[in-house]
Amino acid sequence: MMKRLLAIWHARNLEFLRDRATLIFTLLLPIMVVVGMSFVFGGPERPLFKVGVLTAKIDRQSDPFLRERYVDFVPIATESEGLRKATHQQIDLLVDLRGGARYWVNTDAPKGYIVEKLLLAADPAARRQPVAGAAVRYVDWLFPGILGMNMMFSCLFGVGYVVLRYRKTGFLKRLHATPLTAFEFLTAQVLSRLCLIVFVTGVLYIGIGAVIHFHSVGSLMLVGLLALLGALSMIALGLTIAARVSSEELVGGLLNLLTWPMMLVSGIWFSLEGSPRWVQWVAHVFPLTHLLEGARAVMLDGAGIAQIAPNLLYLGATALIFLAFGAWSFRWRIE
Repeated sequence: MMKRLLAIWHARNLEFLRDRATLIFTLLLPIMVVVGMSFVFGGPERPLFKVGVLTAKIDRQSDPFLRERYVDFVPIATESEGLRKATHQQIDLLVDLRGGARYWVNTDAPKGYIVEKLLLAADPAARRQPVAGAAVRYVDWLFPGILGMNMMFSCLFGVGYVVLRYRKTGFLKRLHATPLTAFEFLTAQVLSRLCLIVFVTGVLYIGIGAVIHFHSVGSLMLVGLLALLGALSMIALGLTIAARVSSEELVGGLLNLLTWPMMLVSGIWFSLEGSPRWVQWVAHVFPLTHLLEGARAVMLDGAGIAQIAPNLLYLGATALIFLAFGAWSFRWRIE
């Protein structure tokens, strides 16, 4: 029994070591994740609070409040923009220090309560201004992110492994003998998964909404259109990963390499307001970022199709590009 066990153990080790792509990826993935996280979350201590200042440029020496430690001061161009971010808890406080300090705070934000005390300690004469519109709870802001994350995992992992299994079992080899083209096969896979994901997301939207009564003021049809294009883009991306790869370990590694950065920088859990420009640029490469930006604009601000048109165009364009590239690079059998 031990000889048989050792023989299989040895064979599996050789199989893994001879799969150079998987071996290299297994070694490089942890290094890439650690290096990436060190860039995103490294450096000096992170500020605890985020305050918007109505100014073109922050001069921390111009006011005692601006010299507070552990506060990230973000320049805000217009009052309306700052009020929207304060209402949505993208910033903890909005302050105008020109000609007598005045400030706006979301009273439903715990951090806003604390940073207001810091402001009043530095400038007791600061005047609180009323925030127009209903305050948005964190759960209202988070809800689209949770739905988007669920869609991301379903789209990428639910499609990539299916195509891989078809290839390894020889099912694709048999389909290759039929008049079916790669584009037709991939399109069918996309549409099948798309119907399932849209249905599940719709059920979650209605079911969770009935429990937590989240804030939503926009058009449900626009939210549905965003979900449709977002799912289509991410499904096509998952198919592109599995179009040629025949190793389960490599497919899993590549899919993890996509999902982890999207979870961290696409705005699922927290706003990227005030983060470095390059982080925001990287975030906007991912389809999930555009899906969440558009969904929050519609659900929280009541945005129309004109406001979210760039997000819709990006999602539609990436879906077509990924699907076309997947069809071009697709292979039916393991070589």
